[in-house]
Amino acid sequence: MEQDRATPNDPAAAAEVFYDGGCPLCRAEIAQYRRMRGAETIGWRDVSAGEAPAEITPELALARFHARRGDGELVSGFRAFLAVWRANPRLAPAARLLDRAPFTWAGEAAYRLFLRVRPLWRRQGAGRGGIA
Repeated sequence: MEQDRATPNDPAAAAEVFYDGGCPLCRAEIAQYRRMRGAETIGWRDVSAGEAPAEITPELALARFHARRGDGELVSGFRAFLAVWRANPRLAPAARLLDRAPFTWAGEAAYRLFLRVRPLWRRQGAGRGGIA
């Protein structure tokens, strides 16, 4: 497990991210985020490797994207993406803008739609040796 990271000044920014490293698409997206400015302030936890947050079951952690914000709140789905974006100086303004209704509703609806097709990407990745 990586060492804990410093939290950015924005308490709504992600301090820890819990992602499914067994999902090729998820893994690729996390790799993108880890290359961005601000990523060094986040602790990146691969739930498929047993790094789920204590408050939820590993199954629930694998079912949805989760992030722990700097203020300690555990968020999931679209709100977790907003927390990650807030840690990046270039994405933070967009995250602050989108962190209100109706944008949060639309973002969560889009995320739930993605969750329905996500198993297809997992199977495709497994068929290619797990590579996205």
